[in-house]
Amino acid sequence: MTDQGKINREGARPASLFERADAAFGLGPVHTGPKLPPVPAVPAALRRAPAPAPQPVAPAPQVVAAPAAAAAPPPEAVAAPEPVPAVAFCGPSVSIDRDHLRDGGLLVPEDPVTGLLEEFRIIKRELLADARASHSALARRILVCSPHPGEGKTYCATNLAIALAAERDLEVLLVDADVVKPSVAARFGIDAEQGLMDALADPSILPESLVIATDIDGLFVLPAGTASSRDAEYLASARTGALLDRLTQGAPNRILIFDTPPALAASPAAELAQYVGQALLVVRADETARAALEDAQQLLSACADIKLLLNATRYSPSGRRFGSYGTRGK
Repeated sequence: MTDQGKINREGARPASLFERADAAFGLGPVHTGPKLPPVPAVPAALRRAPAPAPQPVAPAPQVVAAPAAAAAPPPEAVAAPEPVPAVAFCGPSVSIDRDHLRDGGLLVPEDPVTGLLEEFRIIKRELLADARASHSALARRILVCSPHPGEGKTYCATNLAIALAAERDLEVLLVDADVVKPSVAARFGIDAEQGLMDALADPSILPESLVIATDIDGLFVLPAGTASSRDAEYLASARTGALLDRLTQGAPNRILIFDTPPALAASPAAELAQYVGQALLVVRADETARAALEDAQQLLSACADIKLLLNATRYSPSGRRFGSYGTRGK
Protein backbone atom coordinates (compact mmCIF):
# COMPACT_ATOMS: atom_id res chain seq x y z
CA MET A 1 0.00 0.00 0.00
CA THR A 2 1.28 3.31 -0.92
CA ASP A 3 1.72 5.72 1.94
CA GLN A 4 -0.10 8.83 0.71
CA GLY A 5 1.12 10.90 3.52
CA LYS A 6 4.70 10.67 2.30
CA ILE A 7 4.18 11.85 -1.30
CA ASN A 8 6.57 14.63 -2.22
CA ARG A 9 4.41 17.40 -3.78
CA GLU A 10 7.28 19.68 -4.45
CA GLY A 11 7.42 20.55 -8.14
CA ALA A 12 3.80 19.36 -8.74
CA ARG A 13 2.01 22.77 -8.98
CA PRO A 14 -0.75 23.52 -8.67
CA ALA A 15 -1.09 20.81 -6.18
CA SER A 16 -4.26 21.94 -4.39
CA LEU A 17 -7.71 23.24 -5.34
CA PHE A 18 -6.97 26.68 -3.98
CA GLU A 19 -3.81 26.92 -5.98
CA ARG A 20 -5.55 25.78 -9.18
CA ALA A 21 -8.36 28.31 -8.63
CA ASP A 22 -5.85 31.06 -8.15
CA ALA A 23 -4.09 30.04 -11.36
CA ALA A 24 -7.35 30.12 -13.37
CA PHE A 25 -9.11 33.18 -11.93
CA GLY A 26 -6.29 35.32 -10.56
CA LEU A 27 -7.47 35.30 -6.99
CA GLY A 28 -4.02 35.23 -5.44
CA PRO A 29 -1.46 38.05 -5.13
CA VAL A 30 1.08 36.32 -7.41
CA HIS A 31 -1.25 35.37 -10.24
CA THR A 32 0.53 34.75 -13.57
CA GLY A 33 -2.31 33.08 -15.56
CA PRO A 34 -5.19 34.61 -17.61
CA LYS A 35 -7.56 37.08 -15.95
CA LEU A 36 -11.21 38.17 -16.58
CA PRO A 37 -11.72 41.57 -18.23
CA PRO A 38 -12.15 44.42 -15.75
CA VAL A 39 -15.65 45.55 -14.92
CA PRO A 40 -16.28 49.06 -16.38
CA ALA A 41 -16.82 51.84 -13.83
CA VAL A 42 -20.38 53.18 -13.31
CA PRO A 43 -20.75 56.84 -14.46
CA ALA A 44 -21.23 59.32 -11.67
CA ALA A 45 -24.65 60.43 -13.02
CA LEU A 46 -25.95 56.91 -12.66
CA ARG A 47 -24.58 56.26 -9.28
CA ARG A 48 -27.26 55.82 -6.64
CA ALA A 49 -27.22 58.42 -3.92
CA PRO A 50 -26.31 57.00 -0.64
CA ALA A 51 -29.33 56.08 1.38
CA PRO A 52 -30.07 58.73 3.98
CA ALA A 53 -29.40 57.81 7.47
CA PRO A 54 -32.52 56.50 9.15
CA GLN A 55 -34.28 59.19 11.10
CA PRO A 56 -35.47 58.33 14.54
CA VAL A 57 -39.17 57.60 14.41
CA ALA A 58 -41.18 59.64 16.83
CA PRO A 59 -43.32 57.47 19.01
CA ALA A 60 -46.96 57.39 17.95
CA PRO A 61 -49.12 59.59 20.15
CA GLN A 62 -50.94 57.57 22.67
CA VAL A 63 -54.67 57.72 22.16
CA VAL A 64 -56.37 58.11 25.45
CA ALA A 65 -60.03 57.21 25.40
CA ALA A 66 -62.03 60.16 26.69
CA PRO A 67 -64.58 59.29 29.28
CA ALA A 68 -68.05 58.94 27.83
CA ALA A 69 -69.87 62.25 27.94
CA ALA A 70 -72.80 62.32 30.21
CA ALA A 71 -75.95 61.71 28.25
CA ALA A 72 -77.65 64.98 27.51
CA PRO A 73 -80.93 65.20 29.32
CA PRO A 74 -83.85 64.67 26.98
CA PRO A 75 -85.49 67.89 25.86
CA GLU A 76 -88.46 68.80 27.92
CA ALA A 77 -91.67 67.78 26.34
CA VAL A 78 -93.48 70.75 24.87
CA ALA A 79 -96.57 71.13 26.95
CA ALA A 80 -99.76 71.43 25.00
CA PRO A 81 -101.39 74.80 25.46
CA GLU A 82 -104.03 74.69 28.09
CA PRO A 83 -107.53 75.19 26.74
CA VAL A 84 -108.90 78.66 27.23
CA PRO A 85 -111.79 78.53 29.69
CA ALA A 86 -115.12 79.70 28.40
CA VAL A 87 -116.33 83.09 29.52
CA ALA A 88 -119.37 82.64 31.72
CA PHE A 89 -122.35 84.92 31.19
CA CYS A 90 -122.84 86.94 34.35
CA GLY A 91 -125.61 89.39 33.52
CA PRO A 92 -129.08 89.58 35.09
CA SER A 93 -131.66 86.79 34.87
CA VAL A 94 -135.26 87.27 33.74
CA SER A 95 -138.40 85.20 33.33
CA ILE A 96 -140.05 85.18 29.92
CA ASP A 97 -143.81 85.56 29.76
CA ARG A 98 -145.01 82.60 27.67
CA ASP A 99 -148.26 84.35 26.79
CA HIS A 100 -146.24 87.23 25.44
CA LEU A 101 -144.41 84.78 23.14
CA ARG A 102 -147.68 83.27 21.92
CA ASP A 103 -149.17 86.68 21.21
CA GLY A 104 -146.15 87.47 19.05
CA GLY A 105 -146.50 84.23 17.09
CA LEU A 106 -143.24 82.86 18.52
CA LEU A 107 -142.36 79.33 19.57
CA VAL A 108 -143.06 78.38 23.18
CA PRO A 109 -140.79 75.60 24.49
CA GLU A 110 -143.48 73.94 26.65
CA ASP A 111 -146.19 73.94 23.97
CA PRO A 112 -147.02 70.91 21.79
CA VAL A 113 -145.03 70.37 18.61
CA THR A 114 -146.40 72.44 15.74
CA GLY A 115 -145.72 72.73 12.03
CA LEU A 116 -143.83 75.96 12.72
CA LEU A 117 -141.53 74.19 15.17
CA GLU A 118 -140.86 71.42 12.65
CA GLU A 119 -139.91 73.99 10.02
CA PHE A 120 -137.37 75.60 12.33
CA ARG A 121 -136.07 72.18 13.35
CA ILE A 122 -135.19 71.55 9.72
CA ILE A 123 -133.44 74.92 9.50
CA LYS A 124 -131.46 74.44 12.69
CA ARG A 125 -130.34 70.93 11.69
CA GLU A 126 -128.58 72.26 8.60
CA LEU A 127 -126.98 75.13 10.51
CA LEU A 128 -125.78 72.85 13.31
CA ALA A 129 -124.41 70.29 10.85
CA ASP A 130 -122.26 72.91 9.16
CA ALA A 131 -121.14 74.38 12.47
CA ARG A 132 -120.06 71.01 13.85
CA ALA A 133 -118.39 69.92 10.63
CA SER A 134 -116.10 72.96 10.52
CA HIS A 135 -114.91 72.71 14.17
CA SER A 136 -114.38 76.48 14.26
CA ALA A 137 -115.82 79.24 16.38
CA LEU A 138 -116.60 81.23 13.25
CA ALA A 139 -119.13 78.66 12.00
CA ARG A 140 -120.95 78.90 15.34
CA ARG A 141 -121.78 82.54 14.62
CA ILE A 142 -124.87 82.88 12.45
CA LEU A 143 -126.06 86.17 10.98
CA VAL A 144 -129.76 86.57 10.18
CA CYS A 145 -130.57 89.34 7.71
CA SER A 146 -132.98 90.37 4.99
CA PRO A 147 -132.72 92.71 1.98
CA HIS A 148 -135.55 95.04 3.07
CA PRO A 149 -137.52 95.79 6.25
CA GLY A 150 -140.69 93.82 6.90
CA GLU A 151 -139.46 90.49 5.48
CA GLY A 152 -139.43 88.71 8.86
CA LYS A 153 -135.73 88.53 9.76
CA THR A 154 -136.24 89.29 13.51
CA TYR A 155 -139.15 86.85 13.70
CA CYS A 156 -137.00 84.13 12.13
CA ALA A 157 -133.95 84.95 14.28
CA THR A 158 -136.00 84.75 17.48
CA ASN A 159 -137.71 81.47 16.61
CA LEU A 160 -134.42 79.99 15.44
CA ALA A 161 -132.78 80.88 18.77
CA ILE A 162 -135.65 79.25 20.73
CA ALA A 163 -135.46 76.11 18.56
CA LEU A 164 -131.69 75.85 18.96
CA ALA A 165 -131.90 76.29 22.74
CA ALA A 166 -133.98 73.09 22.88
CA GLU A 167 -130.86 71.11 21.93
CA ARG A 168 -129.15 69.26 24.78
CA ASP A 169 -126.01 70.84 26.23
CA LEU A 170 -126.21 73.85 23.91
CA GLU A 171 -126.02 77.55 24.82
CA VAL A 172 -127.63 80.01 22.43
CA LEU A 173 -126.92 83.73 22.61
CA LEU A 174 -129.28 85.90 20.58
CA VAL A 175 -127.52 89.20 19.86
CA ASP A 176 -129.60 92.19 18.84
CA ALA A 177 -127.29 93.88 16.32
CA ASP A 178 -130.09 95.96 14.78
CA VAL A 179 -128.94 99.13 16.48
CA VAL A 180 -131.16 101.26 14.23
CA LYS A 181 -134.44 99.64 15.29
CA PRO A 182 -133.74 97.10 18.08
CA SER A 183 -136.67 94.78 18.81
CA VAL A 184 -135.32 91.47 20.20
CA ALA A 185 -135.70 92.48 23.86
CA ALA A 186 -139.23 93.72 23.21
CA ARG A 187 -140.24 90.39 21.59
CA PHE A 188 -139.23 88.61 24.80
CA GLY A 189 -140.79 91.29 27.01
CA ILE A 190 -137.38 92.27 28.44
CA ASP A 191 -136.50 95.75 29.62
CA ALA A 192 -132.81 96.49 29.09
CA GLU A 193 -130.74 99.64 28.74
CA GLN A 194 -127.19 98.51 28.00
CA GLY A 195 -126.02 95.97 25.48
CA LEU A 196 -123.76 95.32 22.50
CA MET A 197 -123.06 98.94 21.52
CA ASP A 198 -122.16 99.92 25.09
CA ALA A 199 -119.54 97.16 25.26
CA LEU A 200 -118.12 98.24 21.88
CA ALA A 201 -117.97 101.91 22.85
CA ASP A 202 -116.45 101.35 26.30
CA PRO A 203 -113.66 98.71 26.52
CA SER A 204 -113.97 98.68 30.31
CA ILE A 205 -117.41 97.06 30.01
CA LEU A 206 -117.23 93.27 29.79
CA PRO A 207 -119.78 92.00 27.24
CA GLU A 208 -120.62 88.92 29.32
CA SER A 209 -121.83 91.20 32.11
CA LEU A 210 -124.54 92.55 29.77
CA VAL A 211 -125.83 89.12 28.66
CA ILE A 212 -129.29 88.37 30.06
CA ALA A 213 -130.08 84.80 31.09
CA THR A 214 -133.68 83.71 30.48
CA ASP A 215 -135.68 80.99 32.13
CA ILE A 216 -135.81 79.20 28.77
CA ASP A 217 -133.11 76.61 29.33
CA GLY A 218 -130.00 77.40 27.27
CA LEU A 219 -131.25 80.74 25.88
CA PHE A 220 -129.46 84.06 26.51
CA VAL A 221 -130.02 87.53 25.06
CA LEU A 222 -127.60 90.42 24.46
CA PRO A 223 -129.62 93.60 23.77
CA ALA A 224 -128.54 96.20 21.24
CA GLY A 225 -127.71 98.79 23.87
CA THR A 226 -127.35 102.54 23.56
CA ALA A 227 -127.40 103.86 19.98
CA SER A 228 -125.10 106.65 18.80
CA SER A 229 -124.03 108.32 15.59
CA ARG A 230 -120.84 106.21 15.50
CA ASP A 231 -122.41 102.76 15.65
CA ALA A 232 -121.22 101.81 12.15
CA GLU A 233 -117.63 102.79 13.04
CA TYR A 234 -117.76 100.79 16.28
CA LEU A 235 -118.94 97.70 14.40
CA ALA A 236 -116.18 98.13 11.80
CA SER A 237 -113.43 98.40 14.44
CA ALA A 238 -111.11 95.63 15.67
CA ARG A 239 -112.95 95.81 18.98
CA THR A 240 -115.86 93.90 17.41
CA GLY A 241 -113.71 90.89 16.55
CA ALA A 242 -112.14 90.84 20.02
CA LEU A 243 -115.55 91.09 21.70
CA LEU A 244 -117.01 88.22 19.67
CA ASP A 245 -113.93 86.08 20.29
CA ARG A 246 -114.40 86.62 24.00
CA LEU A 247 -117.99 85.45 23.81
CA THR A 248 -117.18 82.26 21.87
CA GLN A 249 -113.67 81.22 22.93
CA GLY A 250 -113.45 77.98 24.88
CA ALA A 251 -117.18 77.31 24.39
CA PRO A 252 -117.64 74.77 21.57
CA ASN A 253 -121.30 74.31 22.53
CA ARG A 254 -122.20 77.98 22.28
CA ILE A 255 -124.07 79.37 19.25
CA LEU A 256 -124.38 83.10 18.52
CA ILE A 257 -127.34 84.36 16.47
CA PHE A 258 -127.15 87.96 15.20
CA ASP A 259 -130.29 89.86 14.26
CA THR A 260 -129.03 92.66 12.01
CA PRO A 261 -130.67 95.54 10.14
CA PRO A 262 -131.75 94.91 6.54
CA ALA A 263 -128.68 94.70 4.29
CA LEU A 264 -129.98 97.29 1.80
CA ALA A 265 -131.08 99.73 4.50
CA ALA A 266 -128.06 99.97 6.85
CA SER A 267 -124.40 98.94 6.97
CA PRO A 268 -124.14 96.81 10.18
CA ALA A 269 -125.05 93.59 8.36
CA ALA A 270 -122.18 94.01 5.90
CA GLU A 271 -119.78 94.88 8.73
CA LEU A 272 -120.73 91.85 10.82
CA ALA A 273 -120.60 89.46 7.85
CA GLN A 274 -116.81 89.23 8.17
CA TYR A 275 -117.09 87.94 11.76
CA VAL A 276 -119.55 85.09 11.14
CA GLY A 277 -119.27 81.71 9.44
CA GLN A 278 -122.88 81.39 8.26
CA ALA A 279 -125.46 83.88 7.06
CA LEU A 280 -129.19 83.27 6.77
CA LEU A 281 -130.75 85.62 4.23
CA VAL A 282 -134.51 85.89 4.86
CA VAL A 283 -136.68 86.82 1.88
CA ARG A 284 -140.45 87.11 1.79
CA ALA A 285 -142.26 84.96 -0.70
CA ASP A 286 -143.88 86.83 -3.59
CA GLU A 287 -142.48 90.17 -2.37
CA THR A 288 -138.65 90.24 -2.42
CA ALA A 289 -137.34 91.03 -5.88
CA ARG A 290 -134.54 88.98 -7.39
CA ALA A 291 -132.39 92.08 -7.86
CA ALA A 292 -132.72 92.95 -4.17
CA LEU A 293 -131.76 89.40 -3.23
CA GLU A 294 -128.64 89.53 -5.40
CA ASP A 295 -127.65 92.96 -4.03
CA ALA A 296 -128.04 91.75 -0.44
CA GLN A 297 -126.01 88.64 -1.19
CA GLN A 298 -123.23 90.80 -2.59
CA LEU A 299 -123.16 92.96 0.54
CA LEU A 300 -122.84 89.85 2.71
CA SER A 301 -120.12 88.29 0.54
CA ALA A 302 -117.56 88.56 3.36
CA CYS A 303 -119.32 85.48 4.76
CA ALA A 304 -118.39 82.38 2.77
CA ASP A 305 -121.61 80.46 3.54
CA ILE A 306 -124.88 82.26 2.75
CA LYS A 307 -128.16 80.33 3.00
CA LEU A 308 -131.58 81.40 1.80
CA LEU A 309 -134.70 81.22 3.97
CA LEU A 310 -138.01 81.72 2.18
CA ASN A 311 -140.46 83.22 4.66
CA ALA A 312 -144.28 83.45 4.58
CA THR A 313 -144.79 80.79 1.92
CA ARG A 314 -148.39 79.81 1.20
CA TYR A 315 -147.70 76.64 -0.72
CA SER A 316 -145.13 73.89 -1.05
CA PRO A 317 -144.04 72.81 -4.57
CA SER A 318 -143.68 69.21 -3.31
CA GLY A 319 -147.03 69.25 -1.52
CA ARG A 320 -145.32 68.67 1.84
CA ARG A 321 -146.97 70.19 4.87
CA PHE A 322 -146.27 69.76 8.56
CA GLY A 323 -149.31 68.92 10.59
CA SER A 324 -149.95 67.64 14.09
CA TYR A 325 -149.47 63.92 13.42
CA GLY A 326 -148.33 62.14 16.55
CA THR A 327 -148.39 65.25 18.73
CA ARG A 328 -150.24 65.32 22.00
CA GLY A 329 -150.76 68.17 24.40
CA LYS A 330 -149.92 67.82 28.05
